Amino acid sequence: MSNPPTERRARKAKARKYYLMSQNFRIGGKAGFEVQNLAALLDGRRVLGSPIGKRGFGKFDEVPKVLVDKSLGRNLRDLEQYHEYWLVSDKLKMTLEAVDPAGVVFVKCNVRNRDGSEGPVYWLCDVVRVRDAVDEGSSRVKVEQRSYQGQPWKGYSLLGGASLIFREEVVGPAHIFRMRYLVPQVICDQELRDACKQSALKGITFQDAADY
Repeated sequence: MSNPPTERRARKAKARKYYLMSQNFRIGGKAGFEVQNLAALLDGRRVLGSPIGKRGFGKFDEVPKVLVDKSLGRNLRDLEQYHEYWLVSDKLKMTLEAVDPAGVVFVKCNVRNRDGSEGPVYWLCDVVRVRDAVDEGSSRVKVEQRSYQGQPWKGYSLLGGASLIFREEVVGPAHIFRMRYLVPQVICDQELRDACKQSALKGITFQDAADY
């Protein structure tokens, strides 16, 4: 016997909604900042990002030095994509830490305006939690599998649209995470999205993961 409609509705109401969280690239243009000591932070790499095999930050020999200059572009928003990291405002940092402190790590930047005065507080941020949480049987997502350097490789592609359903038993209490087979993409749940909206944060887009 099937469950009564009221029970099915109650179960559906409890299901969390998830979103693809990123910088809003549709509005604005280039942000008016530059990292002045990027070469020192790269330490010979081409892209500023997490150490190979794990998320987070390596050991920087210098504090990231950020120059804010309106001649370089628009005003900074609360979230700016920078290489593989986010550059986030102090307000966004506090929001992320209030909702899910275990999912994110930060490095404080030395921010200066063009005239040498102290600039706004900004941090490099990385979402360090990675979950193999996609329910492939219930989702609509392109799965790519091939050999890479003699090893089997698997990845997801969202080109052409997707509907991502996540396994709650794998996500657990997490509110923000990366997908195991599409690591650059950050996923958040409704609670974190609501917290960002309540904090009136700017420059962030949330796209429904079930209807992308």
